[in-house]
Amino acid sequence: MVNFRLDGKVALVTGASYGIGFAIASALHEAGATIVFNDINEEFVNRGLKNYEDHGIKAHGYVCDVTDEEAVNNLVKRVEEEVGVIDILVNNAGIIKRIPMVEMSAADFRKVIDVDLNAPFIVAKAVIPSMIKKGHGKIINICSMMSELGRETVSAYAAAKGGLKMLTKNIASEYGEFNIQCNGIGPGYIATPQTAPLRERQSDGSRHPFDSFIIAKTPAARWGEAEDLAGPAVFLASEASDFVNGHILYVDGGILAYIGKQPSGE
Repeated sequence: MVNFRLDGKVALVTGASYGIGFAIASALHEAGATIVFNDINEEFVNRGLKNYEDHGIKAHGYVCDVTDEEAVNNLVKRVEEEVGVIDILVNNAGIIKRIPMVEMSAADFRKVIDVDLNAPFIVAKAVIPSMIKKGHGKIINICSMMSELGRETVSAYAAAKGGLKMLTKNIASEYGEFNIQCNGIGPGYIATPQTAPLRERQSDGSRHPFDSFIIAKTPAARWGEAEDLAGPAVFLASEASDFVNGHILYVDGGILAYIGKQPSGE
């Protein structure tokens, strides 16, 4: 019998006060996991705790900067003492800076790399020893279509997410023998509050140009919903994926498989 249940498991989802991280954490909770999340400051953590409470979820929230190795080590120690050993890690925390490459400072480039690539390395490194001792573990890195594609103004983000894809494969290679599976989820364009302005109808009733662009490039002809990531996350966190390792599961409505429509009249 395939087991998708997560009863008795402790899941740490970084940066999961809202948005994609919150949706993934909620799905893991529904499958039976105890949810732990962090955010960069107390205000965001408290907002996240309220969000979980409003959805009937008892979550454990901690303030932690995931780019700070000492802070992450202390976080993992506290979680192990107060909640339990982490069985499932979802490296969700991330940022993006949309700046043309020649206008982007090296400091801004490094900041994106630090949050989107160095932090997953730091957090994974912190949880792996206890996973080895326990005899199992699941690590899910939130990658991106930019793990495969380039696009104007996202040089740092694409570099980080491409690196995260390879970090995922390397963790799988290095720790698979300890029954630790490390996989990635690559979301497509997801409808969140942050992308809402890009989906608003124009004054003449037409679609926003970027909205039209995404719809035309997506075989599913729609934006994804955060809930579209729930099933893939539960699968990769559960025993159902025990022989799946080093894989990036793109949840993109088919964008990466699609060359696009031929222009009319040609």
